[in-house]
Amino acid sequence: MAKVKYYYDSDTLSYRRIAPKKGKNILTFILFLLASFLFGTLGLIVLLNTSLVNTPKELSQARELKNYELQFQLLNKKMAQIEDVLANIEERDNNIYRLYFEADPIPAEQRNAGFGGVNRYKDLEGFQNSELIINTTQRLEKLQKRMVIQSKSLDEITDLAEVKAELLASIPAIQPVRNKDLKRMASGYGWRSDPFTKVRKFHYGMDFTSPRGTPIYATGDGEVIRADNRATGYGNHIRIDHGFGYKTIYAHLSKYKVKKGQKVKRGDIIGYVGSTGRSQAPHLHYEVWKDKQRINPINFYYGSLSAAEFEALLKAASQENQSLD
Repeated sequence: MAKVKYYYDSDTLSYRRIAPKKGKNILTFILFLLASFLFGTLGLIVLLNTSLVNTPKELSQARELKNYELQFQLLNKKMAQIEDVLANIEERDNNIYRLYFEADPIPAEQRNAGFGGVNRYKDLEGFQNSELIINTTQRLEKLQKRMVIQSKSLDEITDLAEVKAELLASIPAIQPVRNKDLKRMASGYGWRSDPFTKVRKFHYGMDFTSPRGTPIYATGDGEVIRADNRATGYGNHIRIDHGFGYKTIYAHLSKYKVKKGQKVKRGDIIGYVGSTGRSQAPHLHYEVWKDKQRINPINFYYGSLSAAEFEALLKAASQENQSLD
């Protein structure tokens, strides 16, 4: 309510009301509006430059930032799950796969090594959530590196498995004459009496007595490198190169079923029992070579004999009797 002003009239000896001027009232109102506008504008500027009031754009950006933080948190949880799975694979890789295939384990320091040298994350610095972004990026890159190392390790294991499978198929592992076709195991590896001179000498193979024409089997995968009678004492004989330093010899055959250069598989019939060359009776003389040294064939029948059959064969082979060649 506007303040009423009075003045003293000496003629009438009384107080008379002063009537306000219209122009002055308008001016006062205008000044009030101007002051209000200026004060409001100044207040708005101050508020906009503080954290008390945000513009719609800033509110939208804040919501997006909050969403990004949530997405990074979810990403870190997923990476934690992947790291657990990868750690399990790495453990099996070192303690089972690489151990089985005789490969050196990959050290944890190599699997978990970071990236040295220059600062790779300089462009990510200086932001409100730089620490979160940098830590997540580092974690992701380490995870990628571990996966690359593990992938290369599995590639190596695959190659080793292929070689191992080839090795297992190539090693002589069965008896060259089946048990049901044997009359007896005539002579084993070791010192024996020569059938012709009766002198005690070292016998470098095993003699299997069987009827003439009994099938003879390749004891491992390989390639026939000889099938002839040009070796002294062996008569008709076959030599197979199995790779990995292994060779086998099958001597005194009656006839061949393979020829030089032919690839054979374990269990293939390669010839038939005979008594050619320096032989006293129909039998197969069988030798196993490893790295150019003749070794005892008794250790290479695990693929065709039971425990009881092997024990009986071992007992017969250990007797110092007379060889047949």
